[in-house]
Amino acid sequence: MKFGYTIIYVPDVAESLAFFERAFGLSRRFLHESGSYGELATGETTLAFASNELGRMNFPAGFIAASASPLPLGVEIALLTALVPEAHATALAAGAQELAAPAAKPWGQVVSYVRCPDGTVVELCTPMEG
Repeated sequence: MKFGYTIIYVPDVAESLAFFERAFGLSRRFLHESGSYGELATGETTLAFASNELGRMNFPAGFIAASASPLPLGVEIALLTALVPEAHATALAAGAQELAAPAAKPWGQVVSYVRCPDGTVVELCTPMEG
């Protein structure tokens, strides 16, 4: 078994791709002509977005859209950077909501949390040593 990708269901796929490009400096790899699915170039593991309409099709009994939840969902995307405070400030300037300012953790990482306009929670963190 190998972890292949994460798909986040969002109200507007192109808007989420554009936000991640502006806020985190990631590159768009693909956007389907329908606008219902897109991917970012993130290395070996793909970060993808799919429309809430596609989510409703995949989950006919329903699902909780991150954008509709008043509280962050209990899932996060972690992006590694040596420059957490700078990345955090860039994300906020691009329209993210601060959940937790950059802070040094007891295990040595610097970590912050933001919530994207589509509801996605992103942890910005320094790489773990070792």
